[in-house]
Amino acid sequence: MARVIIRNLNKKFDGVYAVRDVNLDIRDREFVVLVGPSGCGKTTTLRMVAGLESISSGEILIGDRVVNELPPMDRDIAMVFQNYALYPHMSVYDNMAFGLKMRAIGRIEIDKRVKAADEILGIQDHLQRKPRQLSGGQRQRVALGRAIVRHPQVFLFDEPLSNLDAKLRIQMRVEIKKIHDRLGTTAIYVTNDQVEAMTLGDRVVVMKDGVVQQVGEPLELYNEPANRFVAGFIGSPAMNFATVEMTDAEGALWARHEGIRIKLPDAIASRLRRHVGENITLGIRPEDLRVASGSDTAAQSFDAVVEVIEKLGSQILLDVKVGPNTMVAAVEPTVKAKVHDSLRLALNPDRLYFFDGVSQAAI
Repeated sequence: MARVIIRNLNKKFDGVYAVRDVNLDIRDREFVVLVGPSGCGKTTTLRMVAGLESISSGEILIGDRVVNELPPMDRDIAMVFQNYALYPHMSVYDNMAFGLKMRAIGRIEIDKRVKAADEILGIQDHLQRKPRQLSGGQRQRVALGRAIVRHPQVFLFDEPLSNLDAKLRIQMRVEIKKIHDRLGTTAIYVTNDQVEAMTLGDRVVVMKDGVVQQVGEPLELYNEPANRFVAGFIGSPAMNFATVEMTDAEGALWARHEGIRIKLPDAIASRLRRHVGENITLGIRPEDLRVASGSDTAAQSFDAVVEVIEKLGSQILLDVKVGPNTMVAAVEPTVKAKVHDSLRLALNPDRLYFFDGVSQAAI
């Protein structure tokens, strides 16, 4: 087991930064997920930790060793790729044992490690099968097993579930979490699926354009996003945004825009009063919107027109038009609404988010 420290890590391709000034301290036995859109630098960062990509500048430590110049085989890491990368002519047993044989580990020890991994993964009955005889989920288990038998200091996962169907992805991420809890090995996991990141990570690293936007526990990112990008990326459905003007009227602070006029609670108003007269970004999560009732005040609700209805069973997503803005409201499945209906939506005033109109940093 090992701590992984990344200091001022940079990677340039033809003078263009793919990764810029990344600093991370990954604790021993911690499961850290790098998440972000395609091209954000998360896989490049992982490949530099693995030794598969050279470093332009910066430093990587695994345990107490600086590994910048070490080849992958000497870093004591095991990597699970998006592609299973199994040898098609070898049995499951031989695929899992191959790396150990190349390291001249004894046959008895190999057999012990492979059988221990089989027990963890539940593939004892498939040891003599070839990869073509296995399902996608079983192949992914074999790829995991090949990593487990190495007894590495650090596991590196590069979007290992992206080739699986939705149901199997859910099942396999539960299995990966169980395996990590059982083995207690430090793990770095790359994905562009924020639900996967929130499910698996002890901490989540959100990246954009090669730069780390925020590092924190899943609920910390959800409840306290550092900027508009993190707020919009974390959470499903994504947060709604609207540009509003802050005005001081009737002894209160208001967020106003065409179709929106919201009176802000005192606790929020105190930190926004310096922005009176400015345009800033309002954020409302879909789950913090509901169909208004008679007890909801006009100061904390607004009119909307239904454009699309998504019936998901446990909830209904209403895509609505609010003035010039399109928003999504996650409402109870008992709500009766039709396309083109006009309705009034109420919000939770204590769950509003505000972002600077220029820097996009959270206010």
